[in-house]
Amino acid sequence: MNREIGRLGAGFDGRAGIAVLDIDAGWSASFNGDQPMPQQSVSKLWVAVAALDALDRGAMRLNDPVTVTRADLTLFHQPIRANVGAGGYATTIGALLNQAMTRSDNTANDMLLWKVGGPEAVRGLLMDRGVRGVRFGPGERLLQSRIAGLEWRQDYAIGNGFLQARAALPAATRSRALDAYLDDPMDGATPLGIVDGLAKLQRGRLLSPASTRLLINTMTESRTGPQRLKAGLGAGWTAAHKTGTGQELGSLATGYNDVAIITSPNGHSYAVAVMIASTRQSIPVRQKLMADVVRAVVAQDAVRVAANMGDDRAVMR
Repeated sequence: MNREIGRLGAGFDGRAGIAVLDIDAGWSASFNGDQPMPQQSVSKLWVAVAALDALDRGAMRLNDPVTVTRADLTLFHQPIRANVGAGGYATTIGALLNQAMTRSDNTANDMLLWKVGGPEAVRGLLMDRGVRGVRFGPGERLLQSRIAGLEWRQDYAIGNGFLQARAALPAATRSRALDAYLDDPMDGATPLGIVDGLAKLQRGRLLSPASTRLLINTMTESRTGPQRLKAGLGAGWTAAHKTGTGQELGSLATGYNDVAIITSPNGHSYAVAVMIASTRQSIPVRQKLMADVVRAVVAQDAVRVAANMGDDRAVMR
């Protein structure tokens, strides 16, 4: 498996990291697996873990009411914005969690982040649970504005304010800011760190059994990135996943990711992370890399199943 993962990674024109962990058997394979890559919205996973940990501790309930106001809006993908009028939008913790994880809504995620205590609370939880190689950034507003070379202003959240301010920057300013981010991403995570965290989730080491089921089921319902990792699944396989997509500068795309727990029809699970830090390749080429990694895992699983059947026949004889 290491050879195939290495072949796929080395054959991709761009900086990418790949990791696969067999959650049940324990083996792993990787390419650039220990190099920090931008997470972008993959980091919503850790906010969800923190929110459900608060639920497990009795500090929060899924039906707790929350009002989202215009002052809470962030930037980029935030479908919830359409519901936020002058009087705000009444919702719940559970609805925000679902919106963040299935639609990658930045404002829903940001609301949850501050409800659990902010970035430091998420970092502390990751440390406490032994999730290594995973950083957590400063929150969506500061993260994206720093990547662009801007200082955040709340009016950027209205209309196309952020995009217009970013477009007004000199190209050199944007390039310096983006290069600095790629060199040392404040939300960086290693692919091996990501799959270890996913394995801990699946094994019940991050949350209670009920919260673990809720989060994995919610990730399975995600509407984002159907042509990324999920495109490589075989018949009967499932994927509980979280995508991430970073900013672009000219033809340079950054932070194009998908991470998942994929499960075979017979219940064998693997954690998979494909993280493209930077590339000038088209979206279909990026998606093909992701799907090909999953196809390699599916093929490896078929070998495992065949070997187990052979062992069973030998015992029967």
